[in-house]
Amino acid sequence: MAEKVKLSKDGSSIDFVQSESLPTSLKKFRQSPEIEGFYRFIFENDLQKEAYEILDRIILARKAKKAEEKQLAKLEKSQGTKLKAQEIKMAEKAKKLTLKLAKEAKKQAKVEAKLAAKAAKAAKVEKVAKIAKATTVAKPSKPVKATAKPAVSKAAKKEAKPKKAGGKVASTKGKAKGQKEKAKKKK
Repeated sequence: MAEKVKLSKDGSSIDFVQSESLPTSLKKFRQSPEIEGFYRFIFENDLQKEAYEILDRIILARKAKKAEEKQLAKLEKSQGTKLKAQEIKMAEKAKKLTLKLAKEAKKQAKVEAKLAAKAAKAAKVEKVAKIAKATTVAKPSKPVKATAKPAVSKAAKKEAKPKKAGGKVASTKGKAKGQKEKAKKKK
């Protein structure tokens, strides 16, 4: 263990002897040839204070990096749970909306079915009416009286009226009443 540290040919770096196996414990790590050579170099060149500051910076940087990664992981996890909660809420809203749309579609289908049934019924009624109209015989709108009076002009009416001697027109109403009374007595 009393070997001197091997420097590179130009003296700018340390030549370490590399072992083929990796140390499995902390004690073996400290006793590995690379680390032993590093410790010897620091001790021989009186660099303990500088080495401590360098190692302290490295350790602090690693701790800060670990803490930052841990914080980011925690933040991502919390955001992940928030996102999952939001996703769950959105999924529930989508499910409710889908159910609502399905109900509305069912209502619309029922309304359309009712309208189709009404239309079919109306078409059937129209068809029956057309068939009934085609099979019925045309009836006259007003019955024709057999004793219809012929149309007489005003001039013909004036000539047909009998006149009395004094130039007055004779009344036919009195004769008609008398004839009706006679007919009633006979019955």
